[in-house]
Amino acid sequence: MEKVILIKYGELSTKKGNRNFFIKTLCSEVERKLALENCTITHDFSRMCITFDEDQLSDILKKLNTIFGIHAYHIAYKVSSDLETIKEKVLEVMKQESFHTFKIETSRRDKNFPIPSMELSRLLGSIILKAIPNVQVDVHHPDVLCQVEIHEKDTYIYTNAYPGLGGYPVGTQPKALLMLSGGIDSPVAGYLAMKRGIKIEAVYFEAIPHTSLEARNKVIELSRRLAQYTNKINLHIVPFTELQEAIYQHGDPAYCITIMRRMMYRIMERLCQKYHAEAIVNGESIGQVASQTLVSMHVINEVTNYPVIRPLACFDKLEIMDIARKIDTYDISILPYEDCCTIFVPKHPVIHPELAVAKEIEATFDYETMIDTIMKNIQTIVIREEDSQVEKDLL
Repeated sequence: MEKVILIKYGELSTKKGNRNFFIKTLCSEVERKLALENCTITHDFSRMCITFDEDQLSDILKKLNTIFGIHAYHIAYKVSSDLETIKEKVLEVMKQESFHTFKIETSRRDKNFPIPSMELSRLLGSIILKAIPNVQVDVHHPDVLCQVEIHEKDTYIYTNAYPGLGGYPVGTQPKALLMLSGGIDSPVAGYLAMKRGIKIEAVYFEAIPHTSLEARNKVIELSRRLAQYTNKINLHIVPFTELQEAIYQHGDPAYCITIMRRMMYRIMERLCQKYHAEAIVNGESIGQVASQTLVSMHVINEVTNYPVIRPLACFDKLEIMDIARKIDTYDISILPYEDCCTIFVPKHPVIHPELAVAKEIEATFDYETMIDTIMKNIQTIVIREEDSQVEKDLL
């Protein structure tokens, strides 16, 4: 028997007219991720099949677990689609398992196969009952579920199922820019955006000397963790010091966070135009801090016409932390290096800001000239999934 990996598409199979595009994008991503492995990849509208060398299985599975668009996968045995071979191999597979109850589930992809699915399941089950002592059928809660997929030439037999990441392959949606701080929330927001097929680039607002190089390195490492789900992430580092200082010199302290976020969105809009991004992504969760009340979001959003995607809007903090641990960003995010969003937080930030007041404060200083200067001095770091080092480029 030849051992293979069967990949199931899940949500991709619901795309109807665009289904071929989504499946081809997933196949291209799998081929790219496994390019260094000695394997062969084939696909159709319902399955992807990977043949591989046994000693590479662990590496292949590790890479498959970083690819969005995979609903589930199975390590299956591939045999010829003749009845005697199927009977022999199903029994051989089941003898490798330890169980008291079992179920056989047959699917005829090839409708010309002479025995109907239910009848074949009963036939295979009877063979197991005769050959293996002290076992019985349980169609509701079996210890082992043996699935048999019959195609025209080949049949796949498997008793395992491993969940994939789900979602859509990265690249099936256009690019968006992620506001990536060093906190817990924004990396999770980036992960969830990529899960919906969005290609992301990251933007980090830096206020040296108020923030540290350690805080920057923290964001670089978070970007590296996110890059494993795609091929690379461009991290744009925004020199925000002069503008942030001006905000605190000219404004009401209670409004400083509101004004700061409005300035960030102005810069994000310019970056979206420069890098042809279609949306802004951030880690805001409704009500978590003063700038994330609905009134605050309305006032802050007023400066941009770009869609602002908030994947975490209705998540609570514990849910966000659970995902951060799952994607291995939590321990980095809690390192004690503050970003520019936390260093000047006032004691009593306004939670229901008025748009007229925000505009009145902004009229007291020339922020447009400062933003022009910022745009000329943004540094970009290219972070590739396979690199242990980061590559610095000015894009």
